Amino acid sequence: MSGALDGIKVLDLSRVLAGPWASQLLADLGATVIKVEKPGAGDDTRHWGPPNLPDGTAGYFLAANRGKQSITVDITQPEGRAIVQQLAAEADVLLENYKVGGLKKYGLDYPTLKAINPRLVYCSITGFGQTGPYASRPGYDYIVQGMSGLMSITGPAEGEPHKVGVAVTDLFTGLYASNAICAALLARERSGEGQAIDLALFDCALAMLANVNMNWLIGGEVPPRLGNAHPNIVPYQVFATSDGHFILACGNDSQFARIAELCGHAEWATDPRFARNADRVAHRDALTPLLAEVFVTRTRDDWLAALDAAGVPNGPINTVDQAFADPQIVARGMRLDLPDAQGQPVPQVACPIQLSGTPVVYHAAPPALGQHTEAVLTSLGKTAEEVARLRENGVV
Repeated sequence: MSGALDGIKVLDLSRVLAGPWASQLLADLGATVIKVEKPGAGDDTRHWGPPNLPDGTAGYFLAANRGKQSITVDITQPEGRAIVQQLAAEADVLLENYKVGGLKKYGLDYPTLKAINPRLVYCSITGFGQTGPYASRPGYDYIVQGMSGLMSITGPAEGEPHKVGVAVTDLFTGLYASNAICAALLARERSGEGQAIDLALFDCALAMLANVNMNWLIGGEVPPRLGNAHPNIVPYQVFATSDGHFILACGNDSQFARIAELCGHAEWATDPRFARNADRVAHRDALTPLLAEVFVTRTRDDWLAALDAAGVPNGPINTVDQAFADPQIVARGMRLDLPDAQGQPVPQVACPIQLSGTPVVYHAAPPALGQHTEAVLTSLGKTAEEVARLRENGVV
């Protein structure tokens, strides 16, 4: 069965995470993705190990590059630029994350390629966008987490700001990019023309603060760092038990009444300090220690079972290995292996999108560097002799 994006050709000049995350999703949805890499080196993340596969490929690279074809092209050489331009002439989408203006000198910028292919959707991902006083700055997830305010609300209330444990700014931007690309392709069906997409890590990180942004814009108070607590809902946080920790996610007043009863303090539900969520938010410093004192008297699993029976949202705090072993994750098929060109199984995390009519397509494991160079060049009309000469001259 064909994927939703079957027939769409994507030329991916991006590296590291945000761009590759977007193009991997497009590949999962059925697009043909050609990843253009530097000869002899490739995407930096190929070398960001350990851990590594036996062939030396780093796990980091494997996280964001399945389903793609890899070709090596030196775009600093005229013949290399010509190859990429020829590919762009046939592509539906081009994805890149060079510094602003970085591809213009190679004739691979949007105005140049638009003249060659007016239907091209050209997606640029940078740290700060194509405009504004920071446009020329390089962008890094960690730095943008700090600049966007994300780190200011992450970490212990009395401790230092923390980054999130994975590069969420890159991942947010990759998801926004894939959405924007699909929207531009749909718009092209009506207009017949492609367009440029300008995405900035900084913009995406700020946008993803969601309700925290609104707390500032509407409330006028700088959102504090609350550790594992929630700024708008109480109790909605981590609590210690006699043998571990669990998450309590009380979403309304009726759930709180059930929590109070389980704790042996039904009177809390009618206490004017705690009866409504707004009251509990205002008096969280009074309520939280009362709950903590009770929760520590029983085991984690005892509380999880009791809260489940009462219909109160809760959950364990798993390690990554425990998450993969969870029967729900197993049932959903979120762990899979894809054979690479040598036949060795490459572990992967499945795409979480489940489409009933056009299911996700796993074309192949993440490619070896330049694995498809000859095949792609042949499809462009290059002879074996021409390919050999290009290799000899370091063009591919």
